[in-house]
Amino acid sequence: MNKATISQKKEIKTTRLIGEVTGEIGGPTLIFFGGIHGNEPSGVIALEKVFQEISRLGLSCKGSAYGIRGNIPALLKKKRFLEADLNRIWLKSQIEPIFNKSQQECSAEELELIEIHKVISKILNTSSPPYYFVDYHTTSSPTLPFITINDALINRNFSRLFPVPVILGIEEYLDGPLLSYINELGYVSLGFESGQHATHEAALCSIAFTWLTMIYSGFLEDNQVEAKSHRDLLNELAKGNHSFYEVIYRQAISSLDQFSMYPGFKSFDNLKKGTPLAVQNKEEIKAEKDTIIFMPLYQDQGEEGFFLIKEIPSWILRFSAFLRNIKMDTLLTYLPGVSWSKPSKEQLKVNLKIARFFSKPFFHLLGYRNKVVDSTHLILSNREKVAKKDMYKNTFWFK
Repeated sequence: MNKATISQKKEIKTTRLIGEVTGEIGGPTLIFFGGIHGNEPSGVIALEKVFQEISRLGLSCKGSAYGIRGNIPALLKKKRFLEADLNRIWLKSQIEPIFNKSQQECSAEELELIEIHKVISKILNTSSPPYYFVDYHTTSSPTLPFITINDALINRNFSRLFPVPVILGIEEYLDGPLLSYINELGYVSLGFESGQHATHEAALCSIAFTWLTMIYSGFLEDNQVEAKSHRDLLNELAKGNHSFYEVIYRQAISSLDQFSMYPGFKSFDNLKKGTPLAVQNKEEIKAEKDTIIFMPLYQDQGEEGFFLIKEIPSWILRFSAFLRNIKMDTLLTYLPGVSWSKPSKEQLKVNLKIARFFSKPFFHLLGYRNKVVDSTHLILSNREKVAKKDMYKNTFWFK
């Protein structure tokens, strides 16, 4: 794809569907989201290009693919959001109350959620499994392209196909992302951060990622698209980094905080202990140990100043998969201070006064991630419990 053909200044359309393709042969259903954050147009532009190319070339497809435009009012104003972050309100406890509100009572983002939710529900009710969800984003700082996933094996296995780094565990630090809601439904869902806001490379990466998703899912045959050139582009811009990482820290900020990131940082930079990073409410923040910085904030809107990550050794990933496949977590409730929080056995309740000897990495191995903490108890959710593995059992990447 010629870089000159990618324009970030293109007028934003106001239709919800960017594109829709249904093949004559059955196959997977792919759902792509672009512009959930209004200052991140690269995903929308990329999806427009790909759906136009499918039509122009008359490609034969298996299954269905949909491109969904996210926060349309924010896209029109080129702002991350207008009243509330659309990627922080997809909580089951909030969605039903939002639907029960009148249109006048809803915020701009709540109205967008209602429309997007209806589109997703219609697709799931009318299209065939297996389902694949991809949400496109960009960052305010320079970065390698990377994937973020909620830590289920179906997500791990599918994301391994792409020649970019993969980040686990961000769901522990964020409330209400769209993909966490999708993961709770049990489907494969990846977030793809293609680069810095409004750059040619970000749009090109999203285009490459879309074509590869279509190939790896079986929607297209690899001889229909220049798969190697798309892989080579992602590999080049990711600088050959195919590692898995885990989020270990989030610098939270609120609308009341004064936060300023020092200039020059970019995702995946290695930091030395003591490196000055930012100033928050007139206090300087320094790296407390050697670490890796991730998504430093260089924009006005946002609830995360930066994250810190660490690389996960490949043997840990293999060991974790082994423990999950033999359902080792069924023995956890025999340990003191550990019980199921619900009869569905999707969440563990850990009494911290009794089970202090357990660490978060221990539970991470088995697929449990912390979502609720109080002074005495920890509630841990397991993505493996809800993952619809049988839906993907015949795919080449999960066999």
